[in-house]
Amino acid sequence: MLSKYVARTIAILGMTAAATSGAYAQNAVKIGMVMPMTGTLASAGQQVIAGARLYIKQHGATVAGRQIELIVKDNASSGENGKRLIQELIVNEKVDVIGGGPTADLMASAPLLTEAQKPAVIMISSTTAVIEKSPYFVRTSGTLAQSSAIMADWAIRNGLGKAVTLVTEFAPGLEAEETFTNNFKAAGGQIAEMIRVPLRSPDFAPFLQRVRDAAPQTLFVFIPSVQAATFAKQFVERGLDKAGIKLIGPGDLTDDEALSNMGDAMLGAVTAHFYSAAHPSAMNKAFADEYQKDNHVRANFMAASGYDGMHVIYEALKKTGGSTDGKTLVSAMKGTAWESPRGPMSIDSATGEVVHNIYIRKVEKVDGELRNVEFVTFNNVRDPRVAAK
Repeated sequence: MLSKYVARTIAILGMTAAATSGAYAQNAVKIGMVMPMTGTLASAGQQVIAGARLYIKQHGATVAGRQIELIVKDNASSGENGKRLIQELIVNEKVDVIGGGPTADLMASAPLLTEAQKPAVIMISSTTAVIEKSPYFVRTSGTLAQSSAIMADWAIRNGLGKAVTLVTEFAPGLEAEETFTNNFKAAGGQIAEMIRVPLRSPDFAPFLQRVRDAAPQTLFVFIPSVQAATFAKQFVERGLDKAGIKLIGPGDLTDDEALSNMGDAMLGAVTAHFYSAAHPSAMNKAFADEYQKDNHVRANFMAASGYDGMHVIYEALKKTGGSTDGKTLVSAMKGTAWESPRGPMSIDSATGEVVHNIYIRKVEKVDGELRNVEFVTFNNVRDPRVAAK
């Protein structure tokens, strides 16, 4: 009798566990994130994921009565993998939200996401055109147009009237180049040369020699943040640090995580960007301190984008009472406004585009470390390429 009782108890417990597991699975909000976790862009994806996980750690893994489940897929820094992985997340994993990575992935996947009615929060791509490809896109990273337009205006106002541009030849770089040159020339500046470098395994040395030969007052640079340390090394090797050419660009150029490895050649470099680990707020100090403690590297703008991406998802779920209906959820994301480690920010209610402060920063030594020190603030900056339409 005892053995039958035990067997029956085990069977009941097994069914209860299965039912509980099934209920948990049904109750979970699944967030699928396709990021470059290996390959040439690996550090960008790793930073976004670390920022997202820090948000979950600080705010709990349950929101509006729903458990948060993060599912990370590695696109191996290849644009050929992104669409397939996003499709797998939608069809096989039944995800409710996508955390979006590089431009190529999102461009290719936009029709799929629209058809499936899955909200996608853009946490890496800085290309303006992406946001227009699906009504289910919102962005918590930034756009290069936001920072490049401001950088052009700052250069002219500070007497830097002759420039060379050097950008990586892919969509974000071309947008940075176009926005900067249009604003710069409209304000009376002269573009001496426009230089484009390959995305993969670039050797900056021959391009930097062309910069030196053109003898500009300033060099505007956009390259992916993961290549910034290599650029800095070759900038010094070509002697441009002593050539009297002012180095300017979007904040990718002096990425916070890589800055400590760039050397004093970056001292004085001026960039425009939405986040600095040195941003003077109590919220940012708490974010940056805990991020560094957990990851043993300095927080950067990619980490902030992942952190804020999770905030948008959490707040939208609170508004919908936990509903993950695609139209309802993306509508709840749009119009959200909050205080971030980067400062005040919001999601435009019509376009889904990010609106935030852009800071002019200079690389300085603070307590023996290179830091992006903010000295001018432009409030509530919208993408000029969107505003112009």
